[in-house]
Amino acid sequence: MKRLFGTTLVILSVYGIIAMCNLWASAQDLAATYQAKCAMCHGKDGQGGKMGTKAFGSPEVQALSDAQLTDAITKGKPPKMPAYEGKLTDAEIKSLVSYVRGLGKQ
Repeated sequence: MKRLFGTTLVILSVYGIIAMCNLWASAQDLAATYQAKCAMCHGKDGQGGKMGTKAFGSPEVQALSDAQLTDAITKGKPPKMPAYEGKLTDAEIKSLVSYVRGLGKQ
């Protein structure tokens, strides 16, 4: 019984470590996506300023719903912000919305 418990504990620990590594890698990929696609105008920390962009922590941006942020990323905001529909997956866009929210709280 002790051996079964110990084996199960080791297996669960390994799966936990793998899951944490995957989450860390996903977070790194998301940060890289933000830096490649968004930071040039919105700033590396989301403080805005370039090309008239607002800081992600501004009341105007924070008042936007996730659906509105998703729409802005997906369809762009002509004439300056490009649309990322077809360039990023729906999952990447959804993750960017969460990332933007996080930058706005810093």
